[in-house]
Amino acid sequence: MELTTCLWFDGNAREAAEFYVSIFPESSLGSNWIAPTDTPGNQQGSEVVVDFVIFGRPFIALNGGPDFHFSEAISFQIPCKDQVEIDKYWEILIKDGGSESRCGWLKDKFGVSWQVTSPAMGQYIGGSNPEGAKRATEAMLGMNKIILDELQLAYESATR
Repeated sequence: MELTTCLWFDGNAREAAEFYVSIFPESSLGSNWIAPTDTPGNQQGSEVVVDFVIFGRPFIALNGGPDFHFSEAISFQIPCKDQVEIDKYWEILIKDGGSESRCGWLKDKFGVSWQVTSPAMGQYIGGSNPEGAKRATEAMLGMNKIILDELQLAYESATR
């Protein structure tokens, strides 16, 4: 058995699925479902569902209509290996209508929330030096996009 995430879109499910598989590794488009009859959110013959995979995980993009919208209460975390990868995903995801938020969070052009972070952050904001961790956390709280060198500098500096 495999857990699948269903994302609700307002008529642009295929566009979103194609966007995501173009960005992430281990990604592909799968099958789709065309409505055989009118449904509450779709007319007969319209594409209702697009299956896709990103990072090897299954997703469904559903053309559900305008009733529901994404919120920050659910987000996807991208564990970037370094600053180059953070910069890459950050720029791609905010392009064409996405928006920045704080502490590595953003919304893409479809309104889906992402956390563009790195496991390396843990050695600074969760490091063994409590004062260093506090400085690094305070630095992170002032960032939109995560800057690993600034977190390291904050962690290692004796003063701010």
